[in-house]
Amino acid sequence: MVFEEKTHIFAQNFEVVMSYKRIFSLFVVVFGLSLSVGSAFAQSQENTAPTSAEAAPAPAEKKGINITELVFGHVSDSHEWHWFSLKNADGTEHPYASPLPMIIYQPGIGLSFFSSNKFEEWHKDADGKRISNVYNGLYIEKNMKEKVLAVDGSKVYDLSITKNVLSMLIGVFILLWAMTSAAKKYKTDKIAAPKGFQNFVEVLVIFIRDEVARPNLGKKYLRFMPLLLTIFFFIWINNLLGLLPGGANFTGNIAVTACLALVAFVVMMANSNKHFWGHLLNPPNVPFLVKCLLVLIEVMSLCIKPVALMIRLFANMLAGHIVILSVICLIFIFALMNVYVGGGFVIVSLAFSIFMFMLELLVAVIQAFIFANLTAVFIGQAIEEGHAHDEHGHHEEAIIM
Repeated sequence: MVFEEKTHIFAQNFEVVMSYKRIFSLFVVVFGLSLSVGSAFAQSQENTAPTSAEAAPAPAEKKGINITELVFGHVSDSHEWHWFSLKNADGTEHPYASPLPMIIYQPGIGLSFFSSNKFEEWHKDADGKRISNVYNGLYIEKNMKEKVLAVDGSKVYDLSITKNVLSMLIGVFILLWAMTSAAKKYKTDKIAAPKGFQNFVEVLVIFIRDEVARPNLGKKYLRFMPLLLTIFFFIWINNLLGLLPGGANFTGNIAVTACLALVAFVVMMANSNKHFWGHLLNPPNVPFLVKCLLVLIEVMSLCIKPVALMIRLFANMLAGHIVILSVICLIFIFALMNVYVGGGFVIVSLAFSIFMFMLELLVAVIQAFIFANLTAVFIGQAIEEGHAHDEHGHHEEAIIM
């Protein structure tokens, strides 16, 4: 009853706050998406144009839009934070981007620090890859992702603060600020009922405790509450940051989801008990040949668990971004066919983009919940005590008899 009452109070407070901002925020998001993709389209058109007489073929090229380059340019990591592009008076494109710090380590040379704006001139090589200018013997190659390479082919270790890394730091800052500000009120006034943002956080904490931790971890749930809460809020915050216009697709990066899955897997293995390993490597009351097959299946299942966590979050968040960007790109595709058709499709495209954006808001919290819940399920399987299973079995036998 307490949880239901707090949930009702939170819903009322949240609805009052959001009712005044929903329409304006939605307009800003959709307009930002359209402006971002539109500027990227213009930049893509300029980058695909030949820059010299030697590189330009004699026949005129057909107009077109490289959807793959445009979409993956927005969802992939980058050494600069691109906002939008505007045309100058002479018709050239001027990108507005925030340069990020480059930290490069080369064996025999050491660390070097400089800004990413040193790589500001781009051209395409024979394979269609975008290549930057050379600076200090280094250049950036853009294909599906950016790579820092050395001109002489030597090894390069890129430790730079990229767009995804900066987005992660912003998410961590927001998480720390939100949790510490909510906890501070409990320290100053332990009797007063929570209200406002504190009430919002408390409802979510109680939800994770009662719906995720207790059912899957039993009496040991308090031990893993910090991990589950961190996973849930960290993923949710970064999912929402990725939906902002110009935001980074942090949780849509498979390296990020792989690290999160690895953390969950390490915690599961570190807390596993003898009962878990006994049933995994030596299933009881099973013929030897069947046991060999079961052990192989169980070991494969153990390795698949973190892979499932990794792919589930990565695929869902990446797919949502790609669908929204692709729908907006349809405006420019139809505009290349006919200006009036492209203009008429704007309404359809924006309507579907709004629907997908609202769906992504729901997916953002659902994926954070699923990741935290599956982490609790896997840890619960590893820490399950054998006697509880045996007592349950004896109880069933007594009922049958």
